Amino acid sequence: MIRFPAEWEPQSAVVIAWPHHSGDFTNLSAVEDSYHFIATTISRFEPLIILCKDGEHQENIKAQLLHNEQTHYIQADYNDIWVRDTVFISLEWLHPKAKLQLLNFRFNGWGGKYPHAADDALNLQLFAHPIFKGHPNATVDLVLEGGSVESDGLGTLLTTKNCLFNPNRNPHLTAKAIETQVQNYLGAKRILWLDQDNLAGDDTDAHIDTLARFVDANTIAYTSCDDDQDPMFPSLKNMETQLQAFRTESGETYRLLPLPLPKPIFDNNGQQLPANYANFLIINGAVLVPVYDDANDGIALERLAEGFPNHEIIATPCRPLVHQYGSLHCASMQIPAFVELNF
Repeated sequence: MIRFPAEWEPQSAVVIAWPHHSGDFTNLSAVEDSYHFIATTISRFEPLIILCKDGEHQENIKAQLLHNEQTHYIQADYNDIWVRDTVFISLEWLHPKAKLQLLNFRFNGWGGKYPHAADDALNLQLFAHPIFKGHPNATVDLVLEGGSVESDGLGTLLTTKNCLFNPNRNPHLTAKAIETQVQNYLGAKRILWLDQDNLAGDDTDAHIDTLARFVDANTIAYTSCDDDQDPMFPSLKNMETQLQAFRTESGETYRLLPLPLPKPIFDNNGQQLPANYANFLIINGAVLVPVYDDANDGIALERLAEGFPNHEIIATPCRPLVHQYGSLHCASMQIPAFVELNF
């Protein structure tokens, strides 16, 4: 039996990849300020693994951070910083001969939109590193990004048809075959499918972690819109209706926590950026919530505090990150506590 743990379960570490001048960010200094906050905050609660390009890059990062025994570095090659979609998914195998497995799905640059050879090969570098070496791992021939699937830890997955069934991911497979493989690989008893468009500016083809997230097995926080003049209004209202129709495994309606949209943020070319509050990160004892210097930041923080009464809710500056079409959850990947790391 395979189990895909929920994000709120105990963790052994969080992985981030530090931005580099060779990447796509034109506002690197501002992005590094956000990363400084993210790294410092995570390392207060649990170990942090920072991926960096090389020794020089590592020393530059160390110079920005106070010495912290919770922080560990891995030098690796990567195209982009969005490790939610490139770092392996950790599964618990409830079998005496295989207690856990690190699963490496194929990555194709969100449907061939960006260079991705280094990102697709990243997990092989990680599996060989002393921190992860020795743990059972597998590489499977299926394109799947971590940001496209949500788990309640009890066998229910939440995802979108628009991403998983998109022909730019696994064109050789039917929708039924994709559903079967996802269930088999991730140990899902059932999948809740949202038929939902992507947010304006989102280039992931509607990743679930920008739209709707499990807060616990009976609660879902979701991106909402009450402004009927907003172009996203009809689509997000339709998603809200779908969420209201979903049922827990025991047949109950889900408790729903609406998260407002921040006011639109645009890049220098007038392209709207996918700023949202659903892209929060749950860690041991805290929830880091992306904020954008917006009046709705406070509302999102209050709503998530309702969902996580036993966690510290931490406003995390992410406005610079959305200029490369991602946010906090996209930039991080948690490692569950049952994966005992070699620090």
